[in-house]
This record gives sequence, C-alpha cells and structure tokens, in this order.
Amino acid sequence: MFQKKTHKTSVGGQALIEGVMMQGPKGVATAIRKTDGSVFVEYHSVKHIKDKIKFLGWPIIRGIVNFIESMILGYRLLMYSAEASGMEDFEEEELSKFEKWLNGKFGGKFMNFVTGVASVLGVLLAFLLFFYFPVLFFNKLNEWTAGAVTDYQGLIEGALKIIIFVCYLLLVSRMKDIKRLFKYHGAEHKSIACYESGEELTVENVRKSCRFHPRCGTSFIFVILIFSIIVYSVVAKLFPAIAVNRVLWLLLKLAFLPLVMGLGYEFIRYAGKHDNLFVKIVSAPGLWMQRITTKEPDDDIIEVGIAALKAVITDDPRDDEIK
Repeated sequence: MFQKKTHKTSVGGQALIEGVMMQGPKGVATAIRKTDGSVFVEYHSVKHIKDKIKFLGWPIIRGIVNFIESMILGYRLLMYSAEASGMEDFEEEELSKFEKWLNGKFGGKFMNFVTGVASVLGVLLAFLLFFYFPVLFFNKLNEWTAGAVTDYQGLIEGALKIIIFVCYLLLVSRMKDIKRLFKYHGAEHKSIACYESGEELTVENVRKSCRFHPRCGTSFIFVILIFSIIVYSVVAKLFPAIAVNRVLWLLLKLAFLPLVMGLGYEFIRYAGKHDNLFVKIVSAPGLWMQRITTKEPDDDIIEVGIAALKAVITDDPRDDEIK
C-alpha cells in the first residue's frame, strides 16, 4: 500500500503583522500580505552565534542562546513586516498633527527611541509580574499562615505565574489587531502540520490540518513554567536560608533561569521527535493555551503561511531531522 512521506521537520515560525515568518534548516523566509492584496516573499540570511562559538550549541546552553536570538530576530521581523505590508504608511495618515511633527522632526531616530523605551518597560513589567510579584505574594501568604506553606514555595509561585500568564493572554486576545495576528499564528501552525503529515501544501489541505503544535512558543513558555516549579522547588529545599530572603531569592531564581530555559528547550526538541505519554502530559497545557493564541485562519491568510513555508523547505531528507 502506498504511504505518504511524513516529515519531522525543524521548521518553526512566527506570526507577523499581516504575514508569517518561517525558519528552516537553511534560513528564514517571510511572506507578507501587502495592502494592494499581493503576497511579498523574501528570504533573509541569518547568522547564528553557535556556528561561530561551538560550545553555545551544547545541550542546555543552546536553549537560552536560541531564546535570545529568537527574540531579537522576531522583533526585527515584526518591525520589518509592518513596513513591508504598507501598514506604517496607513497608520501615519491617522497620526495627530503633533505626532506627525515629531515624526517629521526626528524621523526614525525618534521612533527607535520610543520603541527602545517601550522594550525596556516591557522587560520591567515582565520582571514585576513573573518574578517579583509571585515572590511577594508567597512571602505575605507564608506570613499569614505562620509558615504553613513554606514547603510549597516553588509550587505556589509557579501556579501564580501560570494564572498571570493565562489572564494576560485572555485579555490581549480580545484586541482586534491581536485576533488577526493569532489567525496568522494559526496559519503558520496549520501549514507546518500539513507539510509534516505528508499532504500537498494547498489551501484545502492546510485548512483541514491541526492548528496546535508542540513546538509552539506558547507551549515553550508553559513548559518553562512547569519546569520552573520543579527546579525552584528543589532549589528552595537546597537553600532554605536564601529562600526566605526576598532579594536573595529573586537573585537566585534569576541565576537558575538559564537552566530552566535550557531544560524547557531540550524538552521542546524532544517533543518534536516523540509522541509518547510523557510528552503528551507535559505538552498538554501549552496545547490547550494555543486555543487562545491561535485562531482559525481565512483562506487568504493560509495562502501567506503556505508561501512562507514553501520558501524554506527543501527535498533534502537531511532537513527532516530536528536540528
């Protein structure tokens, strides 16, 4: 009986503004739906630091390295997609006179400054929400219960992080622009799922493919949260004197964060190759959350996902291996 060739590929992607980015074994491609209705596909050369410094490609270490590189690349391509789609020109027409004056006076420098400030504030907010507040909450709760929950520090702080993360996703998912972004996220997943199942990359085949994928960034964050509960629970047991000091505990958690991220990254790689019970259990929360972060895409959005994927896949069987 004829069997379709399936692909366990290393291809992953990201939703952009009116577009999709796909990163394959040999490079990165973006497909952007322009305001005139056409799809603009471009191939981008990307240099990875681990190719120059070999030890940065070692297990665990490569997790934090890949995360930082992905954040930088993702941000750069988001800005690129806004310009390539023509959305920036459209938005400029809606600027106030004062905003137009600032833009004309300072141009790109002013926008770069604003973007830089916004990025710093975003990192600060993430630190407060996911590091400082959970520690503060646990300390107060431990005081109110006269130390009754001391042994559950890692679990309580981790559970609170998950609650904050879920609430954040629920709130932003209600925004109109984010809903459209999540449709492109869905198109990215469905295109990859279609390719991995061995189906021809057509709108019809992609439409019926699954929009949930274990290598998604949402799943990665959830895996990190789960591993953080395990790691920080062990660390709290090993260093009880530090765990009760808010400042020292925050510093210790930051020191162990690369380990947590490295373990999460290795699991995501493992999950991409295997489909056993362990993988299903740990991946389940992230896959559930993809019901929020991905939406069923329209056919024109699917076309963009297909265009981006076709630009990075090859027929070389070595590309089926997850790097």
